[in-house]
Amino acid sequence: MDNHKALFLIQQIYATLFSLTNKIQIKGDEYCDPLTSRQLMAMVAIIHLPENETTINNIAKKLGTTKQSVKQLITILQNKGYVITIPSQYDKRAVNVQITKAGTDAMMIGAEKSMEFFGMLSKGFSIEEMEILWTLLKKLYKFDGEEQDGFEEEADFDMGEDTQEIQERALKKFERIRNEEK
Repeated sequence: MDNHKALFLIQQIYATLFSLTNKIQIKGDEYCDPLTSRQLMAMVAIIHLPENETTINNIAKKLGTTKQSVKQLITILQNKGYVITIPSQYDKRAVNVQITKAGTDAMMIGAEKSMEFFGMLSKGFSIEEMEILWTLLKKLYKFDGEEQDGFEEEADFDMGEDTQEIQERALKKFERIRNEEK
């Protein structure tokens, strides 16, 4: 492939990813209430980290963003009563972030509401296309040599008595939206 074509394509990919990220965040916020999509993802990052490793640095690494950005998110979540910070037992300079009962409730509501959004996002894609897209995005993520610390592992997080029922209801909502006429 000639270099002019490669340059044109990567510029278009960059511009599309940039505007797509913003669009997804704005539209996602409409579906994640009472949280924003960034707040929900910060909490998802917390539950995907080992209990004693939920530091600002580790959350930032999981989200692929800066410590300053995560610190702002955590402050907002703290002010809402959704998380608390406690001193790290391993590092005197660090704090671990823990999700409160109110945070768990908000996260469950936001996660269930976001199923409609995920259904809309995935509607035009087959499973195979989503697998290919995910593979390509992970490949693009490691342009600087750093692999994404993703969310593939099952989170060990107790979300209360209604977890199974909420998960089933959310999956049904996702399937209904995804399978509507395109």
